[in-house]
Amino acid sequence: MNTKYYVELSDEERQELEALIRAGNAPARTQTRARILLLSDRSQAKPKTGKEIASALLCALPTVGNIRRKFSEGGLQKALYERPRPGQAPKITGEIEAQLITLACSQPPEGKARWTLQMLADKLVELKLLDSISDVAVMKKLKKMNLSLGS
Repeated sequence: MNTKYYVELSDEERQELEALIRAGNAPARTQTRARILLLSDRSQAKPKTGKEIASALLCALPTVGNIRRKFSEGGLQKALYERPRPGQAPKITGEIEAQLITLACSQPPEGKARWTLQMLADKLVELKLLDSISDVAVMKKLKKMNLSLGS
């Protein structure tokens, strides 16, 4: 089934899309989708074809069709933004992160020169903050916070 979806933007929608692109704060994917909708708008003098839009924006032709379809079926917000993706919630939340920072900045256990990643992970489990955690997860969280165990 080769259904064509047409995009006709209202003046408010067009202004919103132009403002979104002009601001430059939105993710690149969202800006590309906004450009696809603006170039697909049939209310302008000469709308571009799907191939012209795909080559101008360096995206795939099915992407242009998908964005047009999402706009026709669900409106502007559905065409611009993705639904949240399912996934596992992070193990280290804000409260646990604060405890991890406190531990990493505190004095290491007696007989040790400094905290190791494994010692930090074991301590988080020992304090019953988490059921289990790997040293790699601790390393990634410390790296995100620009916290180094070496200094």
